[in-house]
Amino acid sequence: MPSQKIETGHQDTVHDVAMDFYGKRIATASSDSTIKIVGVSNNTHQHLATLTGHQGPVWQVAWAHPKFGSLLASCSYDGRVIIWKEGNQNEWSQAHVFDDHKSSVNSIAWAPHELGLCLACGSSDGNISVFTARADGGWDTSRIDQAHPVGVTSVSWAPSMAPGALVGSGLLDPVQKLCSGGCDNTVKVWKLYNGTWKMDCFPALQMHTDWVRDVAWAPNLGLPKSTIASASQDGKVIIWTVAKEGDQWEGKVLHDFNTPVWRVSWSLTGNILAVADGNNNVTLWKEAVDGEWQQVTVVEP
Repeated sequence: MPSQKIETGHQDTVHDVAMDFYGKRIATASSDSTIKIVGVSNNTHQHLATLTGHQGPVWQVAWAHPKFGSLLASCSYDGRVIIWKEGNQNEWSQAHVFDDHKSSVNSIAWAPHELGLCLACGSSDGNISVFTARADGGWDTSRIDQAHPVGVTSVSWAPSMAPGALVGSGLLDPVQKLCSGGCDNTVKVWKLYNGTWKMDCFPALQMHTDWVRDVAWAPNLGLPKSTIASASQDGKVIIWTVAKEGDQWEGKVLHDFNTPVWRVSWSLTGNILAVADGNNNVTLWKEAVDGEWQQVTVVEP
């Protein structure tokens, strides 16, 4: 598929781009405090809407699963998380505003849809909040206080299918786990036990020597192994794996990019990792049979 250049119309830096479930629309987040929705098709694009409501740079946007309707979440330097809902086509309104955090909210992630409408948010105040929609339209909040006391930079959910569900016997309950990255240079794994979030890795995953900029939990398709990728200001991407539930996580350096690494993102099947680095390169990586990671390609702009 040839690349397509899209003029967003933003007046400042674009921090995040998210494509909806059907690949028909993208949402962009910018330092100009707005979010723009752009319709994309084979080789054309059109501006559909501009969402205004944040009072500072918007760091991330995330589409909810379409079974919950047309919903988009955004987080900002202003400390707020906004859930936007599309009523009539291209008419967006603020369905809910969360202002639980006292400083910048840097990362948001919707849980796997099997867990319901549930949003995790990581903030510079050190806390992670998890908002879950109730049937009556309200929201329940659970918190991980001081998850990374110096600040949370990123959050990512585990797949809901329990590790090993494909090869095991019997139906396993969906898993509620997430991972986070922080300004304390660590990656942490959290699990929900009886309504309370507890750390699920001891000790914290520590191989980076500078801020962790992004974490991404890989889809596992029900296989026993769990995999998390982390990207850091130190220039390295680390692949963390655990062979089975209860074992220790092990880290392996995928590559040293010698420039800060900003974002990591898995393919739907979890076998290819996209890495965006500070030299404006996007590279794709795949694990070889011997367990070494190899670069497959560079994504040409």
